[in-house]
Amino acid sequence: MTYSLNWDLDAIFPGGIHSPALKKKLALLQQQIDSFSHAVRQYQLSDETENYTKLAQLTEDYQTILAGHLTVDLFVNAHFAADFTNAIYRPYMSQVESLAVALNEPENGLKKILATFDTSVFEQIMQLPAFTDISFALKELRREAQRLLDDQTEEVMAKLAVDGIHAWSAHYETLAGTLSLTFTDENNHEQTISAGQALNQLDGYPNAQVRRRIMQAYEVMWGQAENLAADSLNHIAGARLTMQKAHGFNDYLSEPLMLNRMSKKTLETMWQVVDANKTMFKPFFERKAQLLGLDGIAWQDQVAPITTLGDYTPTELSYDAAAQLIIQNFKQYSPKMADFAAHAFEHRWIEAENRPGKQPGGWMESVPDIHESRIFLTFTGSVNDAATIAHELGHGFHSSVLTDLPPLRDQYAMNVAETASTFAELVVNDASVSAAKSDAEKVVLLDAKMANPVAMFLNIHARFEFENAFYQERAKGYVTADRLNTLMSAAQEDAFAGVLTEKHPHFWASKLHFYGDTVPFYNFPYTFGYLFSAGIYAWAQEQPDFETAYIALLRDTAAMSTEELAQQHLGVDLTQPDFWQAGADMVKKDIQNYLALSAQFV
Repeated sequence: MTYSLNWDLDAIFPGGIHSPALKKKLALLQQQIDSFSHAVRQYQLSDETENYTKLAQLTEDYQTILAGHLTVDLFVNAHFAADFTNAIYRPYMSQVESLAVALNEPENGLKKILATFDTSVFEQIMQLPAFTDISFALKELRREAQRLLDDQTEEVMAKLAVDGIHAWSAHYETLAGTLSLTFTDENNHEQTISAGQALNQLDGYPNAQVRRRIMQAYEVMWGQAENLAADSLNHIAGARLTMQKAHGFNDYLSEPLMLNRMSKKTLETMWQVVDANKTMFKPFFERKAQLLGLDGIAWQDQVAPITTLGDYTPTELSYDAAAQLIIQNFKQYSPKMADFAAHAFEHRWIEAENRPGKQPGGWMESVPDIHESRIFLTFTGSVNDAATIAHELGHGFHSSVLTDLPPLRDQYAMNVAETASTFAELVVNDASVSAAKSDAEKVVLLDAKMANPVAMFLNIHARFEFENAFYQERAKGYVTADRLNTLMSAAQEDAFAGVLTEKHPHFWASKLHFYGDTVPFYNFPYTFGYLFSAGIYAWAQEQPDFETAYIALLRDTAAMSTEELAQQHLGVDLTQPDFWQAGADMVKKDIQNYLALSAQFV
């Protein structure tokens, strides 16, 4: 079957960014927010019925607005991501952001209403049918009320954020969208590519010399923009630190841990296990360098593909072949996963075309109003691309099993969000390795599979170490671009245990995740998700009805803490190293297999 490389956004609002349906929805959302705001202000406990019907209506209206806002946000940002340099989307992005600001006041009012109830009364209310499915989320909102300032101050802070933290994040995206570089390929032809395309080439360009030229040009490109990037990063972090302090967070990690519903002990235990196992990658990198014909592994080589091994030369993977690979192997674990993936391909939920002007990276976002998802990525035909699509489809499947639940049950944290995606990736990678027809092919596919643990144990750890050091220094004042380069180089040296022959000092400037305005520390949840999914993958082999058990776990991801989720569904304690070590041991097994099979090709 032939699938389109371009997504269908008209199914959400027909007519593109100027869609009359979008305009009508934006106006409706404003009306709904105004009505909700009025209802929150007028709420009186003395007017309540025995079943707390007025409070139930408030929570229902709130969720309707949340779903609608997520839908318009996805629609506008999807157009922007696919046409990254076009300024036409900015007014719409600003309008969507203004709606979020307008919702902030009544949302805080709802939190304060929830906080007015005595604990015993509140617990009784949560047992009523209208609240049972969303009780965990309402308890979180009630706790958040304790951090709120007075209404006027909260309103001013929200409005200032539009031209503050949100504006600096948008400024960075504008900057990234204007950048390009020129390099000379293996045929001595000059090519000019965007920053987003360069990011894909760094991971996948088959020729090592050309890959190094692209890396050098990429460093120069970001070096020329480093002061502008440093401004964005400093002001995003400065605004975040100010808001965190105002809301009573003890340190810069308290908020991201709260958002991920996990304890600091769990985070510390996970990183301790990562640190204790990072040396296992040294022999892997030594062998990879030999197979690539290199003296060592530089930044751009860490996940570089092996293009020839013995008599085996990997063929470029077509998009249609990648789709079939994913669908077929999802079916081995879950027919519902396979059906979901097939539906996403057939109904054009995925934007995958490789072209200039697209946003770097990949993502999945839900479209709550129509119970769909949209996936954004750039397909280049490398052996890693099928796993990337599977990763994003894993996110989509996660959301799809929650569509019958209230919107507040769909707000799972980033760390568990990365679980379903990484599990899907593992399924496809292992299937590819198992289906290999020769040792050489198996080595190439194992090498591609290792891209994930390399990222999760080393690259993500470097990001965390950098950001940790940066926030400590930012609390004392502005951190210059030169200093940011130093911090990043030090983080990469430590996280990769000194194996890199050349580092990427400007990674802090080039990585979009550092510039997010909503989720702080957009890094450790990836490693959590990888290791958590590894545990689920092992657990899956022992389940007589894996699909049912897996979906039950996914449906609870926004209904309890991370530690409770692991204990209830997997029977493990995340504050102890055993669970995390089991994931590391799976990586060790792959490395040992890789070393044994590849020895004949050295």
